[in-house]
Amino acid sequence: MIYRFHHIHLLCSDLQNSIDFFTQTLGATLVTLKKFGTADGAELNFDGTTINLRVAREDEPVNTDSSPPTYGYHHICVQVEDIDATYNELTDKGYEFTAGPANAGSNRIAFFKGPDDIVIEVLQVG
Repeated sequence: MIYRFHHIHLLCSDLQNSIDFFTQTLGATLVTLKKFGTADGAELNFDGTTINLRVAREDEPVNTDSSPPTYGYHHICVQVEDIDATYNELTDKGYEFTAGPANAGSNRIAFFKGPDDIVIEVLQVG
């Protein structure tokens, strides 16, 4: 059996804010606005990977406690050419970094919080 990664699906409190973050901040492309069942959502293309975003359905309870650590999803990682420039750019835009930039072997990494406190690692390959 062959398995291939197809997409990631994120639940968000503010659909437009999440679309703006992924498209304007990280450079993803909005493919389409769509419904996931009864919930409004969007499909994005992020460097060949599909990111599906949707808001909660009216009858869907959402756990908003994002305090780490938790089992399961931990973070998304995006590769950049210059981590220091990225850190400065994102800090200037008001994003909160929880770690870094720091050396990690021959690489450099940093972590920041995106919409709904999703954790995003920024990686500069050394």
